[in-house]
Amino acid sequence: MKKILLSLAIALLTALPAQAADLTVSAAASLTDAFNAVKAEFTKTHPGVNVTMNFAASGALLSQMEKGAPVDVFASADQKTMDMAVEKKLIDAPTRVNFAQNSLTLTVPAANPAKVKDLASLKGASVKRVAIGNPDSVPVGRYTKAALTKMGEWDALAPKFVMAESVRQVLDYLARGEVDAGFVYGTDAKQGGDKVTIVAEIPLEKPVSYPIAVLSASADKKNAAAFVAFVVSPEGQAILAKYGFKKP
Repeated sequence: MKKILLSLAIALLTALPAQAADLTVSAAASLTDAFNAVKAEFTKTHPGVNVTMNFAASGALLSQMEKGAPVDVFASADQKTMDMAVEKKLIDAPTRVNFAQNSLTLTVPAANPAKVKDLASLKGASVKRVAIGNPDSVPVGRYTKAALTKMGEWDALAPKFVMAESVRQVLDYLARGEVDAGFVYGTDAKQGGDKVTIVAEIPLEKPVSYPIAVLSASADKKNAAAFVAFVVSPEGQAILAKYGFKKP
């Protein structure tokens, strides 16, 4: 009887479907559209993996991970935030790899009521509000501050700044016409469609560079590594290019 019961138990266990793996990817807000597309393609080749995307400013994501949020993969919009994650031993450093580049643009609402035509225009009386990412936590804000400081424009424009908590919030302000101008990545301006217009690309000393890595505390490092590998693969790179990202 015991042998029969054991055989039945084994048969029931083997008949059960394999448990799906859960993977959480925390990625910079500017990657929202591209990484949702990456997720869709990745899950086609990894049908047993449930991928949950978590998008926010890179600094906010770092804070979440510090507080113990269960994350398997982290993709940042700048090297500084990833460096901080390394210092805090949050990521598996050998898995870190750069996977994309972006550009910084001065962008305006499509109607452009303030008649902004270049960076110098921002000093004009018609420009009241200029949206930027908060440099303390948002990479696009740090890139913006570094560029404007180098050009000697930061202090003059500071009174007009409206601080945003992510690059997508800057884009929202622009799309709704709530600001006269804003600084967003080229890819975000592209996603803004006909609601926004790029006025100029802002020169940078260092390019906008995106790194990705597996978390040290990941509960599924195998699938986390597979996701990273997919992002840097030709297929993953083709998806990123479709959304305006440049090769690393």
